[in-house]
Amino acid sequence: MSEWIKACNLDQVKKGELFGFVQDGRKLLIANIGGTIHATDLICTHADADLSTGFLNDQGVRCPLHLSVFNLVTGKPNNLPAETALKVYPVKINNSEIFVEI
Repeated sequence: MSEWIKACNLDQVKKGELFGFVQDGRKLLIANIGGTIHATDLICTHADADLSTGFLNDQGVRCPLHLSVFNLVTGKPNNLPAETALKVYPVKINNSEIFVEI
């Protein structure tokens, strides 16, 4: 059964920014690409790197460790060395608060 959890306030993730958080042991990433909010797993699937310390561009989030770029819509890596997709999560915004369905 899924539930909606509050991730953060919308003003905590301005355009082009990343926000990582942990909720009940689940590590999640919020990304704002051009005003569109995305939610994925926080940890790179290739190596244990925190993607909130990575780099965000129109193609997705780039891992700071080995530079794989993950598409934030599908979770799939665009390049090696990562081969496994990140899990992506539905997002909704209510009263300037970001919620993620887990």
